[in-house]
Amino acid sequence: RVHSENFSTLGQQDGAADRALSLESGRPDHLILFVSNPCVFLFPPVCVMYTQGMENKQWREFGRTEVIDNTLNPDFVLRSTLTADFLGQAFCTLGEIVGSPGSRLEKPLTIGTFSLNARTGKHIPSVSNGGVPGKKCGTIILSVEELSNCRDVATMQFCANKLDKKDFFGKSDPFLVFYRSNEDGTFTICHKTEVMKNTLNPVWQTFSIPVRALCNGDYDRTIKVEVYDWDRDGSHDFIGEFTTSYRELARGQSQFNIYEVVNPKKKMKKKKYLNSGTVTLLSFAVESECTFLDYIKGGTQINFTVAIDFTASNGNPSQSTSLHYMSPYQLNAYALALTAVGEIIQDYDSDKMFPALGFGAKLPPDGRVSHEFPLNGNPDNPSCCGIDGILEAYHRSLRTVQLYGPTNFAPVVTHVARHAATVQDGSQYSVLLIITDGVISDMAQTKEAIVNAAKLPMSIIIVGVGQAEFDAMVELDGDDIRISSRGRLAERDIVQFVPFRDYVDRTGNHVLSMARLARDVLAEIPDQLVSYMKAQGIRPRPPPGPPAHTPSRSPSHTNI
Repeated sequence: RVHSENFSTLGQQDGAADRALSLESGRPDHLILFVSNPCVFLFPPVCVMYTQGMENKQWREFGRTEVIDNTLNPDFVLRSTLTADFLGQAFCTLGEIVGSPGSRLEKPLTIGTFSLNARTGKHIPSVSNGGVPGKKCGTIILSVEELSNCRDVATMQFCANKLDKKDFFGKSDPFLVFYRSNEDGTFTICHKTEVMKNTLNPVWQTFSIPVRALCNGDYDRTIKVEVYDWDRDGSHDFIGEFTTSYRELARGQSQFNIYEVVNPKKKMKKKKYLNSGTVTLLSFAVESECTFLDYIKGGTQINFTVAIDFTASNGNPSQSTSLHYMSPYQLNAYALALTAVGEIIQDYDSDKMFPALGFGAKLPPDGRVSHEFPLNGNPDNPSCCGIDGILEAYHRSLRTVQLYGPTNFAPVVTHVARHAATVQDGSQYSVLLIITDGVISDMAQTKEAIVNAAKLPMSIIIVGVGQAEFDAMVELDGDDIRISSRGRLAERDIVQFVPFRDYVDRTGNHVLSMARLARDVLAEIPDQLVSYMKAQGIRPRPPPGPPAHTPSRSPSHTNI
């Protein structure tokens, strides 16, 4: 479901805004397009897309476009990508494939079906009709790679000369609109330049665009460029257009990349009409953009640390109303969030040893309040073996410490930042998962710690459990406004916050709801890792080759 929002609901009229949505791949469970009426006063519209889950029919925001000012006919550029999951008889994660030597994973095939453990969410094999328990059915080999033409990024700059004058009290305010041609002959907008005010000879800023967005990897596909004169009311005046292709643009600055801007209507009416100006390509460069998978395949390890809230606002762990209550039948919110996120991240860490910390509790034997204590009781080595080891240490701590307060984040953020600062060569990247129930108590100190950590190879995930208000967490997230402290802006956005209650499935299907939770909290990690590497000028290391194949010594067996 997609709808456009206005920053005011005053004066709505019957005319509806034009729709523009590009879905790159896959298919959602349910998708509906719905556009609200823009208001008369031309408040800027934005298009918001929702998807509907199959199990609970709830609508969830999937993405939104940019805001376009002063128009009743917005033509949105930003696109959203929908993907679908593949299910088969051998189960694995993408992390297992990418993390395998040479990004090549072998998995045994098994006869039978798989059911889901209601408590852990893991797949359990079961025998179907005709199946033979334990029978080997061969091996499936999985490998992963990225298409090269999807990773090239073109950087270019244009200028224009002697464009038509469109403004009565001035010259023109020109801008360019780029369109990619589709297989059915239609065109899809893929880029808009900035507006150059009051000039007939503009020089636009350099911009970068993925080759996939520009021509979908087809170097000879037509690219149409339209030139407009910007008007405040959104009724931009058409100056003219020209066509080119990626292959032509790749020639760079030359006589072949000076284009006549032609207005077809003027050309039909005026016999002596030549053009409405010219547009010249000033520079063109293309490079292959490094991705998250490049760094992982090159050996970058994800160091996962979890920090759990042990403040008294969680309630008495021995009572069923507590967020820390350990039911014999199901995991509590803390354990569910930890399992959902941790079981994915652990595939990107080779040793599967994860530091686990607690904060906001009184520790035995003297009752000292700590905001950075190891769940396993070992301050010299707080690491636990796998997600099961973290859960075991968490349950043990609930029986030994006293829940207290306040809710301070800065100590655990600083703890992980210290470790991240020791290795900044791109071989390691730290991810801190904070699970909390309440309003943060040390906001100023936490903001300072996050601003300092933003220059390090580190990301922070915050999952809020319970029914408390999490307005402060949204501020830390920094999606809309970059977080700052004492006049210093964070170099990167490294925090992702989600409220756990938004993922609770009323039907009791925790498997799918926790899968959505993991997807959303981890969605920003790849871009955050790449942004750090690019800022530091760190290129991925070459991936190791596949392991040498040793032929079987027995002549009676054949490997296929």
